Amino acid sequence: MSWYHYLLGAILIIASIIITIVVLMQEGRSQNLSGAIAGGAETFLGKSKGRTIEAKLEKITKWLIVIFFAVVLVAFLIFLFIG
Repeated sequence: MSWYHYLLGAILIIASIIITIVVLMQEGRSQNLSGAIAGGAETFLGKSKGRTIEAKLEKITKWLIVIFFAVVLVAFLIFLFIG
């Protein structure tokens, strides 16, 4: 195996771990409904702060997944044509 096999493998492993951590940090969609049904009291500032953090985490997740798939595509093409 060449050095780029190891490099691409390490990048993919690190990216998958980071994606997993970022996804686990996000709030579930059902938590908003349970808070409304149970009468959870949140202040206005608390709601907007949570939304901005959630929005940032969603944006980070989308970019990480795009980068991950780009690296997978590059790795596939390199392994296909170079070997």
